[in-house]
Amino acid sequence: MSDLKRNLIVVVGPTAIGKTALAINLAQHFSTEVISADSRQFFKEMDIGTAKPSKEELATVPHHFINSHSISTFFSTGDFENQALAKMDVLFQKHEQLVMVGGSGLYINAVCNGLDELPDTDLNIRAALKERFAKEGIESIKQQLSEVDPEFYVRVDQANPQRMIRGLEFFLSTGKKLSAYQTNSTKKRPFNQIKIGLNTDRALLYERINHRVDLMMEAGLLKEVQTLLPYKHLNALNTVGYTELFEYLEGKSTLEQAVDAIKQNTRRFAKRQLTWFRKDPETAWFEPNDYPAILSYVEARL
Repeated sequence: MSDLKRNLIVVVGPTAIGKTALAINLAQHFSTEVISADSRQFFKEMDIGTAKPSKEELATVPHHFINSHSISTFFSTGDFENQALAKMDVLFQKHEQLVMVGGSGLYINAVCNGLDELPDTDLNIRAALKERFAKEGIESIKQQLSEVDPEFYVRVDQANPQRMIRGLEFFLSTGKKLSAYQTNSTKKRPFNQIKIGLNTDRALLYERINHRVDLMMEAGLLKEVQTLLPYKHLNALNTVGYTELFEYLEGKSTLEQAVDAIKQNTRRFAKRQLTWFRKDPETAWFEPNDYPAILSYVEARL
């Protein structure tokens, strides 16, 4: 089947909007497989707080890049680009369509458009910044990054310390802004791309987010975070849903405050996700429950 047309159906949108359900429905309809592009669902030690598909959902269609790595393994956006493209090349030998789903804009972009080629940075500077982060927290790094590369600072996910450290590391190593290298130049890919964005009324989205956090707590998120406390220094765990509960476990907040902070930070994250995905004019937007219209749109573009 390698001579057939290849189509990648990309499902994006904010957290808690219903991307997983849509991706599974599309994969079932086209008898194909799902590539996950969620930067935290890669990690097998993180289940409840990353809102992975359930065991039942994972059993309905084959999924890739879920539980594929350990939190102790450094897995960069470039690693994902290379590994995902290699996996897709194999899968396209037996499927005309593949579905990619996720809320991590950088990872989606890496597969769809490719990453910019960047000069090497100084590993000693990286080590020094990570030590500074461990001792002082992220605030001083955020402040310095906002001064030396305000363009990158505005765009970066400020809930992701690794990305901010990377921006400052690049400037201190090269004397140049990382934002200047992010040209958005597109690499030609050997597959057609059909991009579906999910969104709904903001109040309804925020209600869904709050409800999902409550369900995560009922499902045992606190216990999951307790088991990961010895590894809290790892980058994979510097993420919403985990950092807030680490603070509770260290006596820095009450449980109620921690849960409220998870809800607030998740809502902020959803807002940033929408800002990112709306920049792509190729994405067609739908309500999450409008499956017939979504399927019609996809089939018209195959």
